Amino acid sequence: MKVSLKWLSDHVDFSDYSMDQLDELLTFAGIEVEGITNLPDKVVVAEILSAEKVPQTDKLAVCQVNDGTGTNRQIVCGAQNYKPGDKVPLALPGCKLDAGDGKIFEIKKSKLKGFDSHGMMCGASEIGLEDESDGLMILPAELEPGTPITEVYPAILELEITPNRPDCLSHLGVARELAALVGRELKGVRDHGNSGTPTRKAKKDEIAIESDSCPYYTGRWIRGVEVKESPAWLKEKLISIGLRPINNVVDITNYVLMEMGQPLHAFDLAKLDGGIVVRQAKEGEKFAALDGEEYQLTAEDLVIADQKKAVAIGGVMGGEDSGVTEETTDILLESAWFVPADVRRTSRTSGIRSDSSYRFERGVDPQQVKGASDLAVKLILELAGGKVDDEIVECGKIPADPKPVKMSGDFCRKVIGTDIPDEKIEEILTSLGLGKSKKGWEIPSFRRDLERAVDLVEEVARVYGLDNVPSNTVARFVESSKADAAYDFNRRIQETLSSLGFYETRNLKLISEEQLDDNRATNLRGMSPIRLKHPLNDEQDYLRPGLVPGLLASAGRNVRFGNPDLRLFEIGKVFTMTKKGMEVENENLALLMTGARYPGSWSDNKPENVDIHDLRAALAAIMGSESENLVLVPLEDDRLPGACSIELGRGKKSAKLGIAGYLPPSRGRDFDIETPIAVAELNLKKLSAALSVPVTFEELPKFPGSSRDIAMVVPGDLPNETVATFFADLQEPLLIEAKLFDVFRDETGEKLDADKKSVAWSLLYRCPERTLEGTEVEQAHERVLKGLQKALPVEFR
Repeated sequence: MKVSLKWLSDHVDFSDYSMDQLDELLTFAGIEVEGITNLPDKVVVAEILSAEKVPQTDKLAVCQVNDGTGTNRQIVCGAQNYKPGDKVPLALPGCKLDAGDGKIFEIKKSKLKGFDSHGMMCGASEIGLEDESDGLMILPAELEPGTPITEVYPAILELEITPNRPDCLSHLGVARELAALVGRELKGVRDHGNSGTPTRKAKKDEIAIESDSCPYYTGRWIRGVEVKESPAWLKEKLISIGLRPINNVVDITNYVLMEMGQPLHAFDLAKLDGGIVVRQAKEGEKFAALDGEEYQLTAEDLVIADQKKAVAIGGVMGGEDSGVTEETTDILLESAWFVPADVRRTSRTSGIRSDSSYRFERGVDPQQVKGASDLAVKLILELAGGKVDDEIVECGKIPADPKPVKMSGDFCRKVIGTDIPDEKIEEILTSLGLGKSKKGWEIPSFRRDLERAVDLVEEVARVYGLDNVPSNTVARFVESSKADAAYDFNRRIQETLSSLGFYETRNLKLISEEQLDDNRATNLRGMSPIRLKHPLNDEQDYLRPGLVPGLLASAGRNVRFGNPDLRLFEIGKVFTMTKKGMEVENENLALLMTGARYPGSWSDNKPENVDIHDLRAALAAIMGSESENLVLVPLEDDRLPGACSIELGRGKKSAKLGIAGYLPPSRGRDFDIETPIAVAELNLKKLSAALSVPVTFEELPKFPGSSRDIAMVVPGDLPNETVATFFADLQEPLLIEAKLFDVFRDETGEKLDADKKSVAWSLLYRCPERTLEGTEVEQAHERVLKGLQKALPVEFR
């Protein structure tokens, strides 16, 4: 936002402060100064006395100008938008102008087409008042020739206002901050704040509100106005901050906007059909805006309409067909308060960015709606004449003021860490517009960001000055919390996966409806996604119910940029809804692997692609000492080929942590990925709980064990995990360990039926108290074999 120092000086005296000091004051108070525009020296106001065309040229003219020295100066000019009597900026020889790209252009005496030129008449962009301009800058006629342009337009500050400080989106708001920072009185506020003008409720045929997006709307009917050029002081203020003067009525609404931060709009009463109706737009309703563009609205957009048509988009922009022109004699002045979120949505979806929407979407002061209307009416009567109704016509209700906040001086001193007297604390808060009462500190309506005691402490600290707070070490040891434990757990996972060659990704929490299909594959529980009530666009209309969609999109971008071998992971929040409509938020971990298992080389230029076993190995690394209990239990689901339930432990004691498998090849090809894509997604809370079992230590065995091997033929579709679960649940006290060490299949059917497979297991028997005899081992082994035959379709070889 551009702010004029000359304009600010109407409200606070800071003449004894340099630009660098003001820059530092504002920056350390939380208002970043992005830039300072100082107009160049040796530029003065000049009056064009005459202009004669240069022979054999299309545009050049020899002008005689009055630069205030008493001697006319000759200038050769190629602009076309001036006439004798106009006042323009004149750069004298020796003046240095910004030519862009860090280059400086120095004005010198020169000769063009045989005519001497002793300077250059300038456009607004050439002296730094605008980014772009066409032709000369025509200055207010009241300016005296020879006046330095730096006196007309002092330095301009470019400020970056954070979203929580909409009160600073005006010269009055910034002046209030400066007054508090420099300890000076805030001047010129008699026409601001709540109005003293009486009000009356609007009749139904005057103003009607039919939408919750506009809680409060006021109107003033002014008749018999004369629309004409604005006076010099008004044009000067607008030009100084880069606004183009239009006419006195429109310029007044822009002045009040930049002075108070309250957007206003003036309608040509003759162009309205009946009273005002504040309503939602009709789906597909077309609207011609002031910017010359036609917009197609949706039912979520708010419009200000008459009895036949929309005449403005609420809080965003007025209509082309109802604006004030030189033929206007009667006007309706609008001053209203709109719901910030609704204005923001309309501004984003329509693509219209205006000074009004910029302020409404951050939240203007609802208590200044009538005060801003009063100031505008006063100026219109002064500059355009006419008569106004004695009352403000209002409809709706002004939002309630913020609640008082309690804060003691002791609390403030404790948080800041220095001894600030109670009197100084009260002085600072009072200078910022707060008032003290029995209920606490009364918060002004323009500071709705102040909700807690610590917010008031922050205000005291930034005005008092952080440089004045001594540096102290007051930190002390605190016990570990659940948040600390969760952070440490996540950090260990990040470090483990990074050491395995995985790259962490961070994706948006919003996804498209198309991306939901990528999540359904790893969401076999049937949880429903949550759709946004007011999505910004079609690509971000759902809260992500899982992390796989984001990983897949990241993988697609990498592959398109020539990186096909990927190992990606993400830790983040996911959002789902139960069948009963309860919204659930979880933190998940997702992994994605695709491409070659290892980098190719001259000896192996076609390495194998990764598969589910590589993914299992990464999961096992995360499990650490519990990796031997990691189980991938096959599931039947067409949405995720090779789908497995990720479990820790077997049988009834297993903990189900998530889902793993391959994404369908067709979906991979949508992202130009031709190799198999293995993915897994786990619930971090369940994973942490499963891995948080107490660590136990066992004495090394004192007695030797005895092993026996089993070779058996089983059906080809019998999962290995079924056999492993049998051994895990088997109540045989001497059986210590069971390991699979061989699998054989013969697709031809010559050595083994094609629908069969041969598996070999090694079983270890041991007694912790003594060395087992051979007969004991054989008896235990026989019991195991009988149990296998009884529980599973096996044939021993």
